[in-house]
Amino acid sequence: MNYIEVKKSAPFNIEISDIAPDKSISHRCAMFSLLSDKPSVIRNYLRAEDTLNTLNIVSKLGATIEEKNDEIVITPDKIREPDDILDCGNSGTAMRLFCGLLSSCEGFFVLTGDKYLRRRPMKRVAEPLRSIGAKIDGRENGNLAPLAVRGGKLKAFSYESKISSAQVKSAMILAALHADGVCRYSEPELSRDHTERMLKGMGADIRSERSGNRGVHITVSPMENPLEPLNIRVPADPSSAFFFAVAAAIVPGSRVVLKDITLNPTRIEAYNVLKRMGAKVEFVEKENIYEPIGDIIVEYAPLKGVEVSENIAWLIDELPALSIAMAVARGTSRVSNAEELRVKESDRIKSVVENLEKCGIKTEEFEDGYMIEGGSFKEAVIDSYGDHRIAMSFLIAGLLSGMRVEDTECIATSFPNFIQILKKIAEVESGN
Repeated sequence: MNYIEVKKSAPFNIEISDIAPDKSISHRCAMFSLLSDKPSVIRNYLRAEDTLNTLNIVSKLGATIEEKNDEIVITPDKIREPDDILDCGNSGTAMRLFCGLLSSCEGFFVLTGDKYLRRRPMKRVAEPLRSIGAKIDGRENGNLAPLAVRGGKLKAFSYESKISSAQVKSAMILAALHADGVCRYSEPELSRDHTERMLKGMGADIRSERSGNRGVHITVSPMENPLEPLNIRVPADPSSAFFFAVAAAIVPGSRVVLKDITLNPTRIEAYNVLKRMGAKVEFVEKENIYEPIGDIIVEYAPLKGVEVSENIAWLIDELPALSIAMAVARGTSRVSNAEELRVKESDRIKSVVENLEKCGIKTEEFEDGYMIEGGSFKEAVIDSYGDHRIAMSFLIAGLLSGMRVEDTECIATSFPNFIQILKKIAEVESGN
């Protein structure tokens, strides 16, 4: 089993311009290119295991893919029935969004993934799609992959989701694009909205309305013609950048400038929480075409405990890294309304709590989150549970005490150059 050890860090002041391109946007660029009849040009596509698997699936579905230096050109054809299974690797985003896209396309499709993805629940997408006429089956009545999708024309629908999930919403929007009439979808509060932004930019008729500060209602008209192709440079991933934001916030005397990050409001909530805890955080917007893009500057300051219970859908991926900041903050922090953490690459509530306890941090686990009492990290051996965000979060914790994290191959699924950047801050060793 692979492991990585990181040594305690001295104060640092660095600028990082090579944060991994945004994973969520990269997945969508590849998939959404299939909705046009002209070539899409994508620059700065994330070349990580998960997103390369998505590109491979797009190819198996009939598209031609050419790589030219920093550009990927995807020339679509009519989505065809593949002669092999479609391997999503470790990506729940890919599996869930492809379920929505393929459920309304003629043909038979089988989606699978690695041993970790095959354990993750898929009924959160399969059940809503089946309720509107999609034919999806798999182990445990369609809850576990491999999933079999028998695509075909879907009827217009009106669906009210009880959870705010960008993956569920995106799957339903993709299904709606090929339905036989106008479709309506609502969620309790706005989840990450890359799908709506990008599809609107391609010419899709999608309208969103907010009810007060919470409920969101989305209307999707079916595609009458192919959408316009994408011409996009994928910005840097704020979720990946957040590991180094936390590093600067917890190592006394440190500062980091994170370059060319998407500043989409649904993606920077974790930075706002860090700011509430006392860290110095500044956003500098530089452009706004498909997405607002700019720099984020984070400087160390003593942190205080915080309660996180709102806008959970906006920071669900950053909560493991945020737990590291909570673990050194003065006082007690609490995360609640975060049941979604249970169905990520690992049960992240369990993974965070068990590993923090190993590091000498007092915690309490709840069904929908956890409590963390601020203290001091001690060096420990951490089990990543095959979860890239758990692995990277505890390597950042190691900047304060030293840390060994086991089962670290998973880091390559989302952030291939994470260790290279970490080496700019501290001494890092790896082995088997």
